[in-house]
Amino acid sequence: MATILFDGVAYGMLMFILACGLAVTLGLMNFVNLAHGAFAMAGGYVTVTLMDRWGVPFLACLPAAFVASAALGLVLERTLYRHLYGRDHLEQVLFSIGLVFIAVATTDYFMGSSQRNITLPSWLQGRREILGVSVGLYRSFLIVVCGALALGLQLGLTRTRFGSRLRAAVDDARVARGLGIPVGLVFAATFAVGSGLAGLGGALGVELLGLDPYFPMKFLIYFLIVVAVGGTSGIMGPFLAALLLGIADVAGKYYLSSALGGFVIYLVLIVVLVLRPHGLFARAR
Repeated sequence: MATILFDGVAYGMLMFILACGLAVTLGLMNFVNLAHGAFAMAGGYVTVTLMDRWGVPFLACLPAAFVASAALGLVLERTLYRHLYGRDHLEQVLFSIGLVFIAVATTDYFMGSSQRNITLPSWLQGRREILGVSVGLYRSFLIVVCGALALGLQLGLTRTRFGSRLRAAVDDARVARGLGIPVGLVFAATFAVGSGLAGLGGALGVELLGLDPYFPMKFLIYFLIVVAVGGTSGIMGPFLAALLLGIADVAGKYYLSSALGGFVIYLVLIVVLVLRPHGLFARAR
């Protein structure tokens, strides 16, 4: 039971890093970016390419995946996404879904359709017995890294001047501009960081989730479930929701058959949305 709980927490941490960029753009910027998984895929392919072709160590690939995905997000935000701010959510959904199909086709053409994997360094492979609990070394690494990122992101949004400017820009962009806040730059930086975190999550998730051109489609529903269950009023909601869903998914697949266990996460989603339509951890209106 303890091993299942540990693996579920590790899986939930990974889901949070993959989904937290969507939580930021949807919850704080009020922009529905269903192409979020494409940035995660980009980070994964950056990692695979650097390790396979140039022998770059795994740890060095992680910041490279973040920077590459953040740069891609910044370019797309400045050229495409910023024209959709304030538009109807249906237009944002259709636009971002179109980007998903473009990303899938482009990746399939240049990188091929086969599944890609990486070889972790030896110190991250295998499991160890700690107090009678079988602990995966890579999953332990995921918990530490993703936990630190979640804490840093929460503090950055609630305790820094940039976080205050972002909240002000979202609440009333016109007033924020009148106060001298560069709303466009704030949105661009936020979108870039969210894209970079998605890319980092994609790099960290190659070992557990695999990687192929259809990655954005296969895992989009998981990103949406994390944000829907956690609510869009902050970061800690999706973080706790990701842990809950990760444990539920791993436990369901362990105690039930693999086919039936995959439905547990959807059952949790239905129950939460029936009882709490704005998310489990949404603020009271």
